[in-house]
Amino acid sequence: MVVSIDLKGRTAIITGAGSGIGQATALLFAEAGANVVIPDLNLKGATDTADQIRRMGGNAIALSTDVTSVKDVEKMVSSTLDEFTKIDVLVNNAGINTKHRKPFYEQPEEDWMSVLEVDVKGTWLCSKTVALEMIKRRSGRIVNIASTAGVAALRLQSNFVAAKAGVIRLTQAMAMELGPFRINVNCVAPGSTLTEGVKQGLYSNPAWAEKMLTYIPLGRGAEPREIGQGVLFLSSDLASYITGETLVVDGGWTAGAQVRDV
Repeated sequence: MVVSIDLKGRTAIITGAGSGIGQATALLFAEAGANVVIPDLNLKGATDTADQIRRMGGNAIALSTDVTSVKDVEKMVSSTLDEFTKIDVLVNNAGINTKHRKPFYEQPEEDWMSVLEVDVKGTWLCSKTVALEMIKRRSGRIVNIASTAGVAALRLQSNFVAAKAGVIRLTQAMAMELGPFRINVNCVAPGSTLTEGVKQGLYSNPAWAEKMLTYIPLGRGAEPREIGQGVLFLSSDLASYITGETLVVDGGWTAGAQVRDV
């Protein structure tokens, strides 16, 4: 028997899908037949993702959205309902990393707060607003994107580590509170992923890249699509009895304590 994921007739909001993991996830959802809403601060990137989906024969809309803004998030929800009448899946992918890799005692307050604002508050605000619609229908899936940094601490990124650990615990709290409404809430924690930003930044240093890959049992970084596959699974009927869980997609990186040495 061949098992496939069919999301025809379902509508998914995937924040931050103008590039990277979010874009790859949006394309996967479209391939599975879902209507896709793409809210992103980068409207050009969101529009490009939506255009790719339409060329595939799918349905998509792009929105200019700041996930930390109540007004923007409410507009995101109302625009989705106007276009597709319902929301079946929310993927909280929008997030940022630290601008200054420094010890916690040297990190600027602005940098510390900006990461928590987007990664934690943004996840909470989008989830809160969408959940109110899902509760009415007593149905839905929410998938939050965390990081292996929320599972095993890394040096010089204390704000990012704290934010992603917060997303994992927030996922569990949401799962308990939304379970009675038949809403599943889970989390995906990616490891080192070969987005354009990561390739141009961290992996552009051959010495660092060589060291990094020695920590990953599979010997390579993840393609963004591979992270998206985990999100797609948790959003599908195949994961109907999974909630409150964190799916680590890291090539085995956190299987060893050496993750703390990066």
